[in-house]
Amino acid sequence: MALRKYKPITAGTRWRIGNAYAEITTNTPEKSLLERKNSTAGRNAQGRRSMRYIGGGNKNMYRKIDFKRDKKDIPAVVKSIEYDPNRTAFIALLAYADGEKRYMLAPQGLQVGQTVVSGDAVAPELGNALMMKNMPLGTNIHNIEMQPGQGGILVRSAGTSAQLANKEEKYAVVKMPSGELRKLLINCYATVGVTSNGDHNLESMGKAGRNRWKGIRPRNRAVAMNPVDHPMGGGEGKASGGHPRSRTGKYAKGEITRTRGKGSDKMIIQRRNGKKLPNK
Repeated sequence: MALRKYKPITAGTRWRIGNAYAEITTNTPEKSLLERKNSTAGRNAQGRRSMRYIGGGNKNMYRKIDFKRDKKDIPAVVKSIEYDPNRTAFIALLAYADGEKRYMLAPQGLQVGQTVVSGDAVAPELGNALMMKNMPLGTNIHNIEMQPGQGGILVRSAGTSAQLANKEEKYAVVKMPSGELRKLLINCYATVGVTSNGDHNLESMGKAGRNRWKGIRPRNRAVAMNPVDHPMGGGEGKASGGHPRSRTGKYAKGEITRTRGKGSDKMIIQRRNGKKLPNK
């Protein structure tokens, strides 16, 4: 992936670092895989605002992505690599041998004309989806299932990948992008490779208006509010704030928010902060 640094011919382009979209091969999505997406602007069924800082933005359509990869042992040819406004990673249009077309998350390095396939015992090659029990140790994977047949729900954002660290009887030990070591059922499917658009985190909007195009409204700082509006508001001059906390008073930094005794604790070997959990 390549980034594009803009010449400062306007105030908005002075600080803008954008995506060069070098991997994108077409600007026209597959019409049969589009779905209408309604905008709520952060309002609930009564029309009252339930989420702040949301509203406006350009209209876009939802691209139906095949997270399950459940067309087993049918080869598919990559027809195009496309931009998806609903996610940070790029997507790839697949044309299966039986004529069906589907979108999948595009891994880094996937090329137009390449063939991918999913199945219980396919080769662990780029873009292929298979059970983790049939992958060699050290494989970089993404779009990982937590239950067999559920569809991939882990490691789907741009430039991320998990690593298959170990195999046990029923479980595969996976190192997550956060550094967490956890066990997942070894029969779960995952896709080989690192998700595309790895330099997404290096982009710079350049101006507030680009966030407005995305439907993000201006966010007011808590310390700039009045005491009636936020626990961190008020004070003379800059003598306000206190310990970072939410609007309802819940501490934002340092407090453990994970439920104690959660059922999946026994699946976590090591937390992302390096602490090991006792076996239960």
